[in-house]
Amino acid sequence: MDLRTATEIGKCLSNQTRMQIMEWLKEPAKNFPPHETLKHFNDGVCVTYIQEKAGLSQSTISTYLTNMEKCGLLISTRHGKWSYLKRNEEVIKRFTDFIS
Repeated sequence: MDLRTATEIGKCLSNQTRMQIMEWLKEPAKNFPPHETLKHFNDGVCVTYIQEKAGLSQSTISTYLTNMEKCGLLISTRHGKWSYLKRNEEVIKRFTDFIS
């Protein structure tokens, strides 16, 4: 990981709600109900559930999640009209290795 990428990740994590989202996604089964269609968390958590739990507007959460995905912290998967997000553990590991 280079300094520029690590700095972008640091910026993404410099917000309490974004940090909370990362914490929630660490244990999705503990923090969210499974989506009624998929019934599992293999592809992550439905964006709608993240937005509801955060209690913020759809546009704010969308901006947060898009930025987190762009800097590599999240992986997005689409099933029909639903988007699911999960942590990118590989990038998180590289980031923590870089800063330690």
